[in-house]
Amino acid sequence: MAKKKLANLSFEESLSELDTIVQSLEQGELNLEESMALFERGLNLSQVSQSKLQAAEQKVKILLEKNGEQQLSDFDVTEDMQNTGENL
Repeated sequence: MAKKKLANLSFEESLSELDTIVQSLEQGELNLEESMALFERGLNLSQVSQSKLQAAEQKVKILLEKNGEQQLSDFDVTEDMQNTGENL
């Protein structure tokens, strides 16, 4: 299967390919050159995905500011679990 250019991948496609790369590397059946090539591709996918997430977050901030809200707050998973009575 031909690999798409990183810029042409959706966020979901990037994550899916990154998952496939991790699985391949974890199996340990690749030679060094193949492993290094996959590792490099994985790093690039990770960087592209992070950039896309940051861009999405910035768009959300802009939309919230347009609607009169100034602050985004981080989601606190421990507080949410305490409110629902779940344990970590």
